[in-house]
Amino acid sequence: MKIRIKGNSIRYRLTKSDVSTLGTVGFLSEFTQFASHSLEYAIRRTNEEKLTADFANHKIMLNMPVKMIDELVNTEKVGFSDASGTVSILIEKDFACLDNVAEDQSDNFPNPNLNC
Repeated sequence: MKIRIKGNSIRYRLTKSDVSTLGTVGFLSEFTQFASHSLEYAIRRTNEEKLTADFANHKIMLNMPVKMIDELVNTEKVGFSDASGTVSILIEKDFACLDNVAEDQSDNFPNPNLNC
């Protein structure tokens, strides 16, 4: 799972195994350790109707409706977007890059723009 934050927007990108885990377990979490604190970013399954996000105790928590998770797992749906207060939220499947990159992309979704 990757996050990208710019201003009041946050974007989560999920690999195939992330999507599978979210579908079966209902929770994903990653940590970045700084010198004095860690930052946790996570997604949890909820019964809410829309995406929401909050930040507390060094943790960014994205709440994702079970219906959206089911659709992400079981269909070709690429992602979802919404807003939580002033924060724009985007969650999407992580596609393999079209350019050659050093990063391991073996767990990424096939890029639909790649003509093989």
